[in-house]
Amino acid sequence: MALSRQGSRTTYASAGVANLATHEPIRTADHYRIGSDTKSFVATVVLQLEAQGKLRLGDTVERWLPGLVPNGSAITLRMLLNHTSGLADYTDEAFYRRILTDPLHDYTPRQLVALGTAQPPVCAPGACWSYANTNYILLGLVIDAAEHLPPSAERYGPPAEVAARILAPLGMRETSFPVSDPQIPAPYTHGYSIGLPPEYGLPDVFDSTRSNPSWAWTAGAVISTLDDTARFYRALFAGRLLPAAQQRELLTMVPVQDGLDYGLGVFRLTTPCGDALGHNGGTPPHLNIALVSPDGSRQAVLMVNRDSNTFTDAIWNDWDAATNAAFCGTTATRGAAARSALAKVRG
Repeated sequence: MALSRQGSRTTYASAGVANLATHEPIRTADHYRIGSDTKSFVATVVLQLEAQGKLRLGDTVERWLPGLVPNGSAITLRMLLNHTSGLADYTDEAFYRRILTDPLHDYTPRQLVALGTAQPPVCAPGACWSYANTNYILLGLVIDAAEHLPPSAERYGPPAEVAARILAPLGMRETSFPVSDPQIPAPYTHGYSIGLPPEYGLPDVFDSTRSNPSWAWTAGAVISTLDDTARFYRALFAGRLLPAAQQRELLTMVPVQDGLDYGLGVFRLTTPCGDALGHNGGTPPHLNIALVSPDGSRQAVLMVNRDSNTFTDAIWNDWDAATNAAFCGTTATRGAAARSALAKVRG
């Protein structure tokens, strides 16, 4: 499904089926898991807290979460936000297999952090860019600490902050931030992992829709729709959610590779028709991307209900062509280099 906005004109398109068992078609109002687009919501909350004087981007992880992260005194909140902390990503191949084979398992945020910090760091803090969902789980815990929530409530603090600070003000009634509920609100699009390794012991076409979102939490648990996702990013990049100083911080980028830079929970991507701001997200049931031009004149949101870990090169080419058609009105592809960069920014 896709939303394409060119100036004042918005176009919707969909193709394929939302449920292989019933053959019902995908509808452009369907709900789906937006994955790492969640990071843009969480970064916005952190920046709002900074604007209120409740924290500083230069604060260390140790300052807010004492003893939780090795070398936490050298890692700042800004490093978590822009993925320069050097921490390893807990969502490695072994974890991916685990969430497919045991999809209803319930995780606490501190268990996820422990999985990430049990692995060797990718680099010293600030020495490299390395995408890690671990960073955003830590930011969720920082939000809890900044709002002085007790440990018994820590899983629910960030969803409540996102709802109060973003969803309610923007009227995003079709967006939710579940903590452990495996169900997607109706109507929704099922998603599928296809052609998984035989050692997983799963069907060749596996419905991966129903899963406990605690594995993703503040790194990727939000559920939304095309319209609501478009509304959020349009408001964010128009400066409606952050004061000017925090808006500048949001858009202060570090280079990832040619064609892709990363800010605080958002990226800048080179497309055939110029730069685009936004984010993308992948969960086993869904892959999506949301893009807005810097001047706000064009926008695209797309979703496909197949696990991107099972994409072939041909499917990636189709995804690129669809993305560019929606954003630019063209069918040119970005090419392998930019695609490889984007593949690093999902989860």
